[in-house]
Amino acid sequence: MKFITSKQNDGTEVKLFYHDIGQGKPVVFIHGWPVNSMMWEYQLAELPKYGLRCIAYDRRGFGKSDQPFNGYDYDTLTDDLKALLDELDLNDVTLVGFSMAGGEVVRYCSKYESARVSKIVLVSSVVPYMLLTEDNPDGIPPEMVQQITDGLNQDHPGFLMEFFKQFFGVSLLSHPVSQGILDSSLMLAMQALLKGTIDCVHSFAETDFREEIKHISTPALIIHGDADQTVPIKVTSDETAKLLPNAQYIVYEGEPHGLYYTSKDRLNKDLVQFINRIGSLETL
Repeated sequence: MKFITSKQNDGTEVKLFYHDIGQGKPVVFIHGWPVNSMMWEYQLAELPKYGLRCIAYDRRGFGKSDQPFNGYDYDTLTDDLKALLDELDLNDVTLVGFSMAGGEVVRYCSKYESARVSKIVLVSSVVPYMLLTEDNPDGIPPEMVQQITDGLNQDHPGFLMEFFKQFFGVSLLSHPVSQGILDSSLMLAMQALLKGTIDCVHSFAETDFREEIKHISTPALIIHGDADQTVPIKVTSDETAKLLPNAQYIVYEGEPHGLYYTSKDRLNKDLVQFINRIGSLETL
């Protein structure tokens, strides 16, 4: 297994597990909450066929990475990302961030001025700001954040079992994924430290990226499903597209939050075209 070490300002070290598949232009995949890098298995199996070196790592507290008690704020998580890029000496990188990982992508580009990065992709991303406030009227209420953390504290697997049904758009009349996908997603999520899982909820729900995202000039692709009930498109990617007017914005009609699986073939095609500049995304 492959690991890099992220060294913190206080002298502590955290080992981060990563996959490194293929050769060519590097693409770094950052997973969403509450799973780990294996969520990208269908991308890791396909994109290396197109001359891409695909790297996906487990965020601290998740998967095979170390699970410290603290350090789940976006500054620390972004420093972990920087440690990966530096230790592997990656350049001309495309960062692909799903859901909460959109925050790491934006924070990295603003904090480190997109060093080593040539393109970014935000998939079903939480940016620019999720929380309901006076100047963010479409956000989620603080009470909902509390309900999530209470549910995790009370019954970690039970809460996530129900969560993944919404995540993939499962209902009485719609079954876009198999029971196997639901079960495997729960299995990935249960590998995470509960404290880290809960702390990340506060990070992705309560961090405001609206100002820093305005200053990003890196070429960007935004992808979001308009049936996403987990990270509503109206308060997230619709707003991000306004703050990044030069970004390419693709809305997947009828797709839920977990479109990396429910629309994996289209996502893979869009990623390859954006990264390699093949064809026009609008024709897909």
